[in-house]
Amino acid sequence: MYNEWLRIIISLKEHNGMGEKKTISLLVTGGEANAGPPLGPSLGPLGVNVLAVVNAINEKTREYAGMKVPVKVEVDVESKEFTIDVGIPPTAMLIMKEAGISKGSGKPGQEYVGDITMDKVLKIARLKINSSYARSLMAAVKEVIGACGSLGVTVDGKKPKEVLKAIDDGKVKIEV
Repeated sequence: MYNEWLRIIISLKEHNGMGEKKTISLLVTGGEANAGPPLGPSLGPLGVNVLAVVNAINEKTREYAGMKVPVKVEVDVESKEFTIDVGIPPTAMLIMKEAGISKGSGKPGQEYVGDITMDKVLKIARLKINSSYARSLMAAVKEVIGACGSLGVTVDGKKPKEVLKAIDDGKVKIEV
């Protein structure tokens, strides 16, 4: 169970004099959160309705079913109100979903386990651009293609390194 929830960070914060708020950050499997450890024991002492939080998390992460999704739950300790902030899944998870694979290659660069189109690469890059260090959409596209190489996933039937070289040489144009 602890492998599915990679980490829990609990921190206390003061917000605009509204009282004490506790934030719990975790990585959940989309649509599959439950009241068991570590979520339930973290929320229980705060007096918040754990089942309501779990249901809200599952509702908000349903579109990422089976994928690890970063989630922040912020609870106002006095009023017992909570807010849930759902992040974007890791790039590797998005690539695996688009390629229809459950795990990457054991020998990336030698064995390829899936293929995605350049349109899907662009879609993932647009999702990840705000949480990326990339300064442009083109740079985010290159990051996604690089991640494809690490997973053993080809892009339009070509090896990721070949696609990156074609982009750098101007042979491949990407509509941004």
